[in-house]
Amino acid sequence: MKLKLKNILILIITSGLIISCDAVKRVPENDYLLTKNTVYVNEKKDNSETLNNLLYQKPNNKILKTALRLHIYNLARPNIDSIINANLDRRPKKRSNLESFLSKKQLNKYISSRKHFNNWLKNTGEAPVIVNEDRTKKSIKKLNDYYINNGWFNVESKYSINKKDNQLAEIDYHIETGEPYIIDSITKKKRSTMVDSLYELIKKNSFIKQNEQYKTTNFQLERERISSELRNKGVYHFNQDYVTFELDTVNTNKKVNVEVQIQDRAIRNQDTILREPFKIYYVKDINIFTDGTYENRYETRTDSIKYNNYKLYSIGKMRFRPKALTDAVFITPNTLFKDIDRTRTYRYLSELRTFKYPDIKYTENDDSTLSADIFLTPLKKFNLGFSTEVSQSNIQSIGLSVNPSLSIRNIFRGAETLEISAIGSIGASKDASKNSNRFFDINEIGADLKLTIPRLFSPFNTERIVPKYMSPSTRISLSTTSQTNVGLDKQTFSGTFNYKWSPSKYITNRLDVFNVQYVRNLNIGNYFNIYDTSFRNLENIALNTYNTPQEFIGLDDNGNPILIKSKSDEFIKLVLADNSFKTSSPDTYKEVKSINERKNRLTENNLIFSSSFSLVQDTRQNLYDENFSIFRVKLELAGNILSSASKLLGLNKDSNNRYILFNVAYSQYAKTELDYIKHWDLGKKNVFAIRSYAGIAIPYGNSTSIPFSKSFFAGGANDNRAWTAYSLGPGSSETSNEFNEANFKLAFSAEQRFNLFGNLNGAIFIDAGNIWNVLDEVSDEKAIFSGFNSLKDIAVGSGFGLRYDFSFFIFRFDIGFKTYDPFYQDQNRWFNDYNFGNAVYNIGINYPF
Repeated sequence: MKLKLKNILILIITSGLIISCDAVKRVPENDYLLTKNTVYVNEKKDNSETLNNLLYQKPNNKILKTALRLHIYNLARPNIDSIINANLDRRPKKRSNLESFLSKKQLNKYISSRKHFNNWLKNTGEAPVIVNEDRTKKSIKKLNDYYINNGWFNVESKYSINKKDNQLAEIDYHIETGEPYIIDSITKKKRSTMVDSLYELIKKNSFIKQNEQYKTTNFQLERERISSELRNKGVYHFNQDYVTFELDTVNTNKKVNVEVQIQDRAIRNQDTILREPFKIYYVKDINIFTDGTYENRYETRTDSIKYNNYKLYSIGKMRFRPKALTDAVFITPNTLFKDIDRTRTYRYLSELRTFKYPDIKYTENDDSTLSADIFLTPLKKFNLGFSTEVSQSNIQSIGLSVNPSLSIRNIFRGAETLEISAIGSIGASKDASKNSNRFFDINEIGADLKLTIPRLFSPFNTERIVPKYMSPSTRISLSTTSQTNVGLDKQTFSGTFNYKWSPSKYITNRLDVFNVQYVRNLNIGNYFNIYDTSFRNLENIALNTYNTPQEFIGLDDNGNPILIKSKSDEFIKLVLADNSFKTSSPDTYKEVKSINERKNRLTENNLIFSSSFSLVQDTRQNLYDENFSIFRVKLELAGNILSSASKLLGLNKDSNNRYILFNVAYSQYAKTELDYIKHWDLGKKNVFAIRSYAGIAIPYGNSTSIPFSKSFFAGGANDNRAWTAYSLGPGSSETSNEFNEANFKLAFSAEQRFNLFGNLNGAIFIDAGNIWNVLDEVSDEKAIFSGFNSLKDIAVGSGFGLRYDFSFFIFRFDIGFKTYDPFYQDQNRWFNDYNFGNAVYNIGINYPF
C-alpha cells in the first residue's frame, strides 16, 4: 500500500512539473507568465468579480485549475511554414521523392492540412498572458477611477510583481480607500424660468439623496431623469447636456455639497451661440403617410382622409381604416409634446407586424408648435412559407412531413393578421414490413387558423381598464388534426379566444376567455399494443395467478402459452366480476382494477371548456442579459359554465353519473401553476441558475380525474434529467407504465454554467422533484401526496453536460445520474444506480430554464 501511495505521489509531482514547464513553453526569455492576480482592499483580500473585471491583464483561463487552452496553444508551432519546409529539405531528394510517391498535388494538400491543424490549435487555444507593467499601471488607474467614482476620493493604490525562477509571476494590488464622501446639501441655482418651476415639481424623485455615499452613476442617472421628465412636459429642445452639477468638497469634512445647474437653450448661428429660456411646445398637426418613407414624402398623395384631427395620406387608394392607425399613435393633435408618446408609437406600430420600422419626424412651426410626420412602409400583404421535415421515432422507422403556411396582413383593413398553416405527414411504422402492400402506413393531417387583432376585440369600451399603451391584442384560433396508425388514432379539435396585454415593461398578462378542446380516440382496440407493459402485467396474472379459462389462452411461435391480446378486455371483465377472487387475492384484484381504470381514462374521449389567466414577469433587459428573474403564474378553470348550465340544457348522464355533451363527459377541474427562474451572472461567462416549480390540478364536479393532456409528468431533458420523460413517479409507487402522470408536481433545479473554450460551455446540475396524485380517484398510498411526509419521495438527480453555442440556438448534451431514488422505498435510496450504465443521456435545444 505504501508503495502505491509513493508511486501516486511521484506521478502527481512529475505531472505538475511537466505542466509547469509546458506552460512557459511559448513565453519569451526574460518575460514572465501571469499566473495570479490578488487584490487587497484595506489589507483584506477581495475576490469580487467587479474588481477583477477592472484589471487589464488576467491569467489564462483554467479548467479544474489547469490552463487547458494555454497548453493547447503551446502545442502549435510558431513558424510552421519554415518547419515543414526544413523537414522536407532535410535530406536530398526527400521532397522530389514524396512528390513522385504522392504526387505534387497530394503533397501540397498534406502541407496545407498541417498548416490548418496548426492554426486550429492556435485559434482553439489561448496565448500565454505575459506580464506587462504598462498594463499593470493602467489597471491601477482603473481601480483608482472606480473608487473615486464611488465616493472614495482619497484612494491610494500600488502594485507589486512577484517574479519566480520558472518564468511565472503573480501581481498583488494594494488599495487603501480612506473614508467615503457623503452627500450633504442639494441645492438648485435660483432662476425665474419655466424650467426651474418644472424642476421643483420633479425633484422629489431624484437619484441624488442626502446622507448617501457619492456615486458618479447616480449623477448620470439624474441627468437622464431630468431630461426625460422635462421632455415629457413639453420642453422639446431639452437634452441632458443642459444639466450640470457643481460639487463642493473644500473644508467640508468629507461631505459633498451639490448644486444642480440647468442652462438655457443654446441656439447656434454660424460662429455665435445665443442662449434663451426654453419654451413649452404643443403638437399641432399629425400627418400619417401610410405607404412611404421620409425620402418620398413629397410624392403626390392621391388619397387623403382627416380623422379625429389626424391627417392620413396614401399614394393610391387608402388600404387601412383610419381608426386602426390612429389607435396605434399615442401622439395626439393639439396636446402637450411628450417624448414618451413617440416611444410608445414606435413600439405599438412595430408590434402590429404590418409595417417596417416606422419613421417619426417633428417639424417646428413659426408659432412655437410642432408638426409630427409619421412615415409607414407596409410589409407585403401575403407571405407564403413552406417547410419539410424527415423524422424517426420509437413508433416509426421513417417519417416525412410538409408544412405549408400563408400569412395575410391587414386582412380587414385594421392591421389584423391572418395565419393559415397545415401539416401533412406520412410514415412507416416499425411493423410496416409485415404488410408488403403498404410501406407508409402512418399518416397525419391537420390545419391551423390564427387571427391576431391589435386591440381588445370586445363590444365594450376597454380603454380605461387596459389602455392602449399596454399593447393589447386579441387572438382567435381554430385547429384540427387527424392521425391514422399513431397511438389511438386521435382526432382533435380546438378553438381559443384570448386577450394579451403588457401593463409594464416586464409584465405580460394573458386571459383565455375560452379554450375548447375535443379529443376523440378512434382506435381504442389498439390500447394494449401501445401500453405493452400493462398488457404484460395482465398476461402474467392470467397465466400465473388467475384460473383463466382456456378460451383466453393461445400459443406463441415457440409454443409457449400467452394471453390472447384481443381478449384482454373480456379477461378484465371476467376478473372484476369474480367476487371470490377479490376475496382470495385482493392485491392482484386491485392491480387488475387499476389496469382497467387507467385504460378507461386514457382511452376515453375528452371535452374541455376552460378559461385561464396567466401572468409572466420577465426582468431580462435583452437576449444577452444573464442577471434576471422570471416569474410565471397561471390559473385555469374548466367545466364550470357547462356545470351551471347542465340542468338548464337538459344534458343526459352516463353510467358513471356524469353529464355528457356530444356523447362525451366534459371535464371539470381547477389547475394552477407557479414557476420561478433566477439567473446570477458571476462573470467570465459563469452563470448560476435555479428553477422552482409547483403545479396542482384538482378534479371536481363532473370529473374524478384530470385529462391526460392536462396532467403533470416528471423526467426528461427539461425536467429531472436523471430520469427519462414520464418514467418518474407517481411518488414511490412501483409502476412500470410507459407514461406515468399525476395531478400534483414539485420540481427544483440548480445549475452552474461555465465556459470551457470558445463556443463550448459546460455545466453541473442538481434536479429534484416528483409527481403525486392528490384529491382524485387513485387509491395507491405510495402514489398519493399525503402531507409533508410525502416529501421524502422527492427524487434527486445530478450530473453534468456540454453545450455548444451556435449563436441562433444552443445544442445541449446532459448526463443525469440517479442520486436519490424513491423507487427503492424502505431500502437505502442514495447512490444505488449512480453509474454510467444507469445514467440518462439527454439531448436538447437551448437551456432547460
